Amino acid sequence: MRRASILMLLLCAGPIAGCMPASRHESDTAALVARDPVVARALFDPLLTDPDLASRNEANAAIGFVDSAALPVFTADSAQASAAREALRIEMLEGGPLPELPPARADAGPPVLGPMSGASELLAAVGAPQTCAAALREDFLMAADLPPVAAIPAQAMVVQAGGADRAGCNLRIVRYDSEAPADDLMQYHVVRARRAGLAANRYAQPAAAIVAKGAKGERLAVHLRARAGGLTGVTLVWRGR
Repeated sequence: MRRASILMLLLCAGPIAGCMPASRHESDTAALVARDPVVARALFDPLLTDPDLASRNEANAAIGFVDSAALPVFTADSAQASAAREALRIEMLEGGPLPELPPARADAGPPVLGPMSGASELLAAVGAPQTCAAALREDFLMAADLPPVAAIPAQAMVVQAGGADRAGCNLRIVRYDSEAPADDLMQYHVVRARRAGLAANRYAQPAAAIVAKGAKGERLAVHLRARAGGLTGVTLVWRGR
């Protein structure tokens, strides 16, 4: 019965379908979404509006860490972006004066980490051995167990989290969305990296990214991209000593 209801709802979702007047269609859709999370996933999965999430078919699930979250498409207007920016600044000021965001390097940065990047690319971003792939596991709790250098904003919407806690494979991988602008998020991660003693470089090409390295082998990679609804998507990979 549910399957039939979902099918009818999807067939009638477009404005040209003419199954019902627009106002009634909107109210009925809202009611169905409120009652049924399966309908919510079908209607609001970001794949409908964000083509670079084509990995949702789970074809690469075996290699791990291809973006597989199914969240509604949140949106961020200018007021929300401003509030998120202010919250970031307040959080950073708790640790001392706030330096300006350094200019991007002129040379090309690292390969892009996006929603379709698998374990191999993520490990390579922080120089971790490819053998660490076998130790990786997905676990949202790992987003709450990050060292200060790899901390994420309090308002971050975590999409995916995981990592490993094995000798030689001390790793955290977090994908999150934020209402804050990309430059402010970049400043946030640069400040955290430098306060932890890592040398951080900023890149603009081929995509917005930060690469930070510590004297004893600690590594951090942060990649940013525009997301649907005015959000900023962030992929963060940290490798401990």
